[in-house]
Amino acid sequence: MTTKQYDIIILGFGKAGKTLAAKLGSMGKSVAMIEENPLMYGGTCINIACIPTKAMIMAASKGLSYDQVLAQREVVTSRLRNKNFDMLNTNPHVDVYTGHGEFSGNKEISVTAGDENIKLAADTIVINTGAIAIKPDIQGIDTAKGFYNSTEIQQLSPRPGTLGIIGAGPIGLEFASLYAKLGTKVTVFNIDFSILKREEPIVQQLANEYLKEQGITIFNAVKLDSVSNDADKPVITADNKNYTFDAVLYATGRKANTANIGLEHTDIITNERGAVIVNDTCESSVPGVYAVGDVNGGPQFTYVSLDDFRIVFGALTGTGQYTLKDRKNVPHTTFLTPPLSRVGFTEAEAIDKGYTVKTKELLVATMPRAHVNNNLKGVFKIVVNTENDLILGATLYSQSSEELINLIKMAMDNAIPYTYFKNQIFTHPTMAENLNDLCNF
Repeated sequence: MTTKQYDIIILGFGKAGKTLAAKLGSMGKSVAMIEENPLMYGGTCINIACIPTKAMIMAASKGLSYDQVLAQREVVTSRLRNKNFDMLNTNPHVDVYTGHGEFSGNKEISVTAGDENIKLAADTIVINTGAIAIKPDIQGIDTAKGFYNSTEIQQLSPRPGTLGIIGAGPIGLEFASLYAKLGTKVTVFNIDFSILKREEPIVQQLANEYLKEQGITIFNAVKLDSVSNDADKPVITADNKNYTFDAVLYATGRKANTANIGLEHTDIITNERGAVIVNDTCESSVPGVYAVGDVNGGPQFTYVSLDDFRIVFGALTGTGQYTLKDRKNVPHTTFLTPPLSRVGFTEAEAIDKGYTVKTKELLVATMPRAHVNNNLKGVFKIVVNTENDLILGATLYSQSSEELINLIKMAMDNAIPYTYFKNQIFTHPTMAENLNDLCNF
């Protein structure tokens, strides 16, 4: 069998990989892009994660029916998926292979597409296969029907009247809030003592209140005994009591998708969770083989995958010195109602790290723009190092927090003291102007 040689092979059509393919292809490099699933052109975010779920949340907030919400999701994802495919497919230096790719050696990949098998080789290979849902270790989960991961439940029709959710992390709570908006009776099973246990205590308190106001039942510190079926309905047995639903979502984390890509035929080393171990330029234990995005075990955000692209592109072209050790202050948002955003440390984390801190909390109900929005839910909190007035972290739990948190990150990255916000001029009426009051202490 003839082996086709490329300058670079990219395994997985995710954010970092597709951006590398487009940039290097535009520079005249020969690129092979391999994607197993034609419904995943563009990667996790635009097809099964942040974009479709946010599109569903927006559609539900407008009062659309469940079928309309699903239709809007499909409109958004198909448009972006086609755009991403066309971006590479029309590049004369990029070949897109739709099939299953596996390593057959350190610098060789075999692509199986139907009955066809193609051998590819390159001195540079980028692994961009993302992450997959972790199935919880509960008796009966492998055989019971009606249990779905976060990808599968997005295709569920008709709308379940009752929904059980195993897991109270960001994914579980986002879906809880979404389905509650759609009129589903939602019950969350949380093995921890509190939801959002890594967040500020006031956030935990308010989030519990808001979720319950949406009609969501939350069981904390539960012991999950088993899962089963009552006829066709899924059943969760927790603390020796049975709970029957129309559908159950398990949202118990995601792990690197490395199980079936032939790493056993290479010298690539993975950690105990299956993630590819990389150095500061995202290079694996095999020189010239890189791992980017969720598959390298870093934070599972599409913008972190894009940051991995910057690092690898700089390393491959010799145009940049930015590496993983330079990455700092990564913000994140959990799209509850309202959205919850954070960057840096909580107060407890900062104290645990040895800092002497001062903090301030500001309820959203005191903010003029919140009254204009008719949305008084939430709180702002900032954590400051008393020795130099630099911001150690901030939590913004409010409408528009997903935008505002980036202002805090920029200040932290550039060592701007919190007093800058105290005296800054912001437009009115906006949520941003409340940083004046938050930082006035």
